Amino acid sequence: MYQKYIKRFLDFSLSLFALLVLSPFLILFIILGAIIMKGNPFFTQDRPGKDEKIFKLIKFRTMTCETDENGELLPDDMRLTKYGKFIRSTSIDELPELINILKGDMSIIGPRPQLVRDMVFMTNEQRRRHTVRPGLSGLAQVNGRNAIKWEDKLNFDLEYIKNITFIGDVKLILQTVIKVFKRADISEEGMETALDFGDYLLKSRRIEEAEYKTKLQEAKELISQR
Repeated sequence: MYQKYIKRFLDFSLSLFALLVLSPFLILFIILGAIIMKGNPFFTQDRPGKDEKIFKLIKFRTMTCETDENGELLPDDMRLTKYGKFIRSTSIDELPELINILKGDMSIIGPRPQLVRDMVFMTNEQRRRHTVRPGLSGLAQVNGRNAIKWEDKLNFDLEYIKNITFIGDVKLILQTVIKVFKRADISEEGMETALDFGDYLLKSRRIEEAEYKTKLQEAKELISQR
């Protein structure tokens, strides 16, 4: 009953309320982001949602668009600004996702929406995480977020979808608030951003380079068909 009928109503109501209450705060960061990033303060990216339907995730931009002499984006650690590090550490960059929740792309609690290029490397069992709406936060986020291994993240997602309850979601919301105030588990140790799933599998020699390249091409085709 909760999962089918009540959860979406609460997602819509709470995200609308949060957007209204936080609107002055959001406007401030839109202005700051536009000045500091010298342009669009928002970052959008294709992510797989419920039933693997691809949607545009909305976040505040944390990295510049600087490129090298060949027109390729510079490494993440070179493009991540002090402002970007701050809003990431406080999770302020995630607040525009309230719009995604309002639209129905996401839920307040659920498996985090990963990249399309992450999804194609998942097993059929791991891809079952896409049978529900992705969340602003979830079981994996309160149990380590980016500081845990990919396999553990995906296992937590599968554990969550087995038993979705109102009480369980409320507990995860409260645990998320605590994590945000502690600024815990923002990234992997020694790294500014976490490795993509495919890069992790390649680096740990779980897959061969040929398969890696094939999967990346599959991800590009999925996005182009959107």
